[in-house]
Amino acid sequence: MSEGRRPVIVIAGAGSVGCFVGGVLAHGGADVRFLGRERIAAMILEHGLRVTDHEGLDARIEPADLKVSTDPAILSEADIVFVTVKSGATAEMGTLIAARAPETAKIISLQNGVSNADVLRQALPGRDVRAGMIAYNVLNAGAGRFHRGTGGNIVIEAGEGDLAQTLGGPNLAMHESLDIRAVQWGKLLVNLNNALNALSGVTLLEELTERAWRALLADQIAEALPALAAEGVTPRSAFPLPIKLLPHIMRLPTPVYRLIAGPSLKIDPEARSSMWEDLEQGRLTEIGELQETVVALCEKHGLTAPVNARVAALIRECEEKGGGSPKLTPADVRAGL
Repeated sequence: MSEGRRPVIVIAGAGSVGCFVGGVLAHGGADVRFLGRERIAAMILEHGLRVTDHEGLDARIEPADLKVSTDPAILSEADIVFVTVKSGATAEMGTLIAARAPETAKIISLQNGVSNADVLRQALPGRDVRAGMIAYNVLNAGAGRFHRGTGGNIVIEAGEGDLAQTLGGPNLAMHESLDIRAVQWGKLLVNLNNALNALSGVTLLEELTERAWRALLADQIAEALPALAAEGVTPRSAFPLPIKLLPHIMRLPTPVYRLIAGPSLKIDPEARSSMWEDLEQGRLTEIGELQETVVALCEKHGLTAPVNARVAALIRECEEKGGGSPKLTPADVRAGL
């Protein structure tokens, strides 16, 4: 990239997260191109791209000002590539980047789980590939609008150049970390709630203010912590609450929980998890990157994770049956334990 030129940023996998991040960057004046599937590309080329959030952000980019394509050739001028595809498509996207993007392009994975950056590194040997973590929830609200319903920042793996300072801004807080694995595991533990929200069919705010749902989340996190300790990983929270205290805090009576967790409850009243959206749209979920990853880690260290395994089995059953959220109660989830 020549000095003084704006970096070309390609959003590789323009879904909910990709469209939100790319939309905020584009609205701030960045040179952003979107690589997405036909469904999303057609929608934002028809309606434009609108990014909103629970704190009052409301920005719109007109269709004429968008650079959107379903052709991976759009990667050819990339200086920075944000990979935002679902985990199951990571290897395929890595192959496309290897074939199309310049070798100097910096690749940042903004995906769930802890393994996607490693998958990209296998496809892109010798390139600058960095893991990342996006703390908040983004919902596709339709007609080109993508809504951030919870708070939090973007964290990327530290490396050459100050990418966080280059890319971050008032509506896209971003910083770098020397221990991104700890950050990713911290987010994964919190993301164990995605499946519970999908099974419940209620909003995130409704679910997290019901003690019985929080207790299920607490049990899942408690199962994971000993396995992480055995693995030598100390998960780092992206929120004010320390990870090791989360199971205790989640189990508290709701009035006490509200008092302690106040800053963490700044959630849009209509926000739901991306896994709920996947079930509603009949898509495969990322349960393999969440509960099933915890189960595998526990098994590796001779431990069990019955609650995580039960939740994963219920989500797999929903994927097979279709029909959206089963609208279970916490008692329904525990019935199989």
